[in-house]
Amino acid sequence: MPTYEYECGKCGHQFELFQSMKEPAKKTCPKCKGRVRRLISGGAGLIFKGSGFYITDYRSEGYKSAAKKESSSGASSTSAKSSSTKAGSGETGSKK
Repeated sequence: MPTYEYECGKCGHQFELFQSMKEPAKKTCPKCKGRVRRLISGGAGLIFKGSGFYITDYRSEGYKSAAKKESSSGASSTSAKSSSTKAGSGETGSKK
């Protein structure tokens, strides 16, 4: 159930009311019995609790292990490519 904000036109009293969406809007102020109007509110805030909400938090164990293998194999192939590039760079520089 949502929380609605109201403001009295007579005394300026502002209050919140927790009521059903099907329930009719409040008409009178609880302090002075003056006429109230419903305000437009910013809505509820979003609160994350826990260790963190990352894309990998809810992945299956199979996905996590495959991603780990892929990242470790990618790192070894990258280092192999860089070492071969270094060896080849000396030969291409002595071109006549």
